[in-house]
Amino acid sequence: MSDNVTAIGTHRQLRHEIDSVVAELRQLRVASLENRQRLNRPPKLPSRKSLILIVEGLSAALFPNRLGPPGLNDDGIDYFVGHTLDVSLRELCDQVARELKFAGAEGDAEDHACDIVREFARGLGSIRALLDSDIRAAFEGDPAARSADEVLVCYPGIIAITHHRIAHQLHQLGVPLIARIISEIAHSATGIDIHPGAQIDERFFIDHGTGVVIGETAIIGRNVRLYQAVTLGAKRFDVDSDGALVKGNARHPIVEDDVVIYAGATILGRITIGQGSTIGGNVWLTKSVAPGSTITQAQL
Repeated sequence: MSDNVTAIGTHRQLRHEIDSVVAELRQLRVASLENRQRLNRPPKLPSRKSLILIVEGLSAALFPNRLGPPGLNDDGIDYFVGHTLDVSLRELCDQVARELKFAGAEGDAEDHACDIVREFARGLGSIRALLDSDIRAAFEGDPAARSADEVLVCYPGIIAITHHRIAHQLHQLGVPLIARIISEIAHSATGIDIHPGAQIDERFFIDHGTGVVIGETAIIGRNVRLYQAVTLGAKRFDVDSDGALVKGNARHPIVEDDVVIYAGATILGRITIGQGSTIGGNVWLTKSVAPGSTITQAQL
C-alpha cells in the first residue's frame, strides 16, 4: 500500500511540473513578436510528414516498376500512376496553400495553390527525363554498380537528386519553404545538403555522397561528378548598411560541364570551374580555374 501511495504522490508532483512547463511555454508563445502579430489566427506551416509522403508518392509515380507496390503489372501501371498522382498532388495543393497563407499571400490561396501544382505536374515528364540521365551517369560512372535499378533504389546520391529535382521545380514556382523542407528531408536521409535554389543540369552524379553541400546560387553544368564531403559554398556573406545579411546575391561556384571534384574538396565563392577540369581531393579553392585544368593540393 505504501508503494502505491508513494507512486501517486510522485505522479502528482510530475503533473504539477508539467502544468508549470505548459504555462511557461504559453507565456513564451504569447511574448513572441511573430505570434503577437498572428495571435488570433496563426497560419499553419506546411507539414513535413505530409511532404515525406508526397515525395514518396511522386517518386513511385515517376518510377512505378521499381518504387511502386510489389506485384504491379503492365495492365495496372497507368491506373496506379494516375491514382498516386491524384492523391499526392491533391495533398500538395493543401500544403502549398498553407505556405501561401503563411507568407501572407493575397487572394484565394487555394486557387493559387492549385495553379502552382498544375504547373508543377506539367513538369513531371521533364523531371523523369533528368533523373533518367542522372541514373545513367551513376551507372556508367561507378564500376561497382551492377545495374541501373540498383542505382535507383540504393544510391544516396540518387535519393538526394530526386528530392532536389522535385524541390527545385517547386522553388522556381514560388514555394521556397516547401522546397526547403523537401531538400532537408533528403539531407536527413542521406547526409547530402542541396539547396533547392541550386541549378543542376543533366547527368549529375554524387558518388557515396555523405557530407556534400551545394549552396543556393550554385550552378552546375552537364555531366558533373562529385564525391563525398565536397562543398560548393560561399566565401563570405555581404551585409547591408544596417549590418544585416544581404539575401539572394550570387555567392556560390559555377561548375561547368564535364567536371570531376574529388572527396573533401572545398570550393568557395562566385568562381568558375572551367569545363572538363578535375579538382583533387581536399583542395581548398577560392579562385576560378581555366577549362581543362587539373588542380591538386601539391599545386596550391
